[in-house]
Amino acid sequence: MSNRLTPLLVTLAIILLMAAWLLWIGREPICTCGYVKLWHGQVVSSENSQHISDWYTPSHIIHGLLFYAALWLVAPRLSLGWRLALATLVECLWEIVENSDAVIERYRAVTISLDYYGDSVLNTVCDVLAMILGFWLATRLPVWASVALILLFEGVTMWIIRDGLALNVLMLLWPVDWIAEWQAGR
Repeated sequence: MSNRLTPLLVTLAIILLMAAWLLWIGREPICTCGYVKLWHGQVVSSENSQHISDWYTPSHIIHGLLFYAALWLVAPRLSLGWRLALATLVECLWEIVENSDAVIERYRAVTISLDYYGDSVLNTVCDVLAMILGFWLATRLPVWASVALILLFEGVTMWIIRDGLALNVLMLLWPVDWIAEWQAGR
């Protein structure tokens, strides 16, 4: 096996292990509605985070852009393939934590996600693939374009669904009443 192929196989193994773990802990493989959609655009819905993509997909692309930048800074000597494997490991660990009962209850208690019961395994795997897309884009785009893409995705999701990566993290860690009220005013 070539040295260039090894990190890609490790990346694939990480994704498969995450999916297996989520299935083992009882997460639904696909939406309980019984079908799979390419896009689900209704945020306040039991089908949110259950299909291939949704309004939270851009935040996972942002993860990839940010992971690429962080690993470029802290591990510049590590090959691109191993940086991708490391970014995938971090993303998959987050997805496992995000789909734990404790974090799901936290989301439901302090964010606008009152009907959130965890992601389907399909959605989770697709979120990781979106992160990989963001990572790949960061390898191709100039820094200014990556920053512009982050600002565009955050701006559009905040404007349309009153949520996004920054607000999601803020409200999960340190809920702000006026933001919760603004988000609920969809």
